[in-house]
Amino acid sequence: MPASEDLYVLAPGEGEDESDGWVSPRPIDEAVGAAVADATDLDPEGIADAESYVDLDDLAALLDGEGEGDSLTFTVEGHEVTIDGGGHVTVGAE
Repeated sequence: MPASEDLYVLAPGEGEDESDGWVSPRPIDEAVGAAVADATDLDPEGIADAESYVDLDDLAALLDGEGEGDSLTFTVEGHEVTIDGGGHVTVGAE
């Protein structure tokens, strides 16, 4: 299984949001934690590593273009997180 620190996705950087039009590659754990924290009132430090919520092999296959679909959706702390094949992270409503 790939280490989560080896997987990068696209997410707004520190102090940025998607409306700025600027995204940068971020480690999966950091990107998912920040995205969930931004969409909720949760503390990103309290969100477990991505491997607690999603199979990292499936995620790596998606990001490499070898996955079975266009995106992968999983639940983090009661919120739907979707990562598309381009590595963009979005968080749905509760």
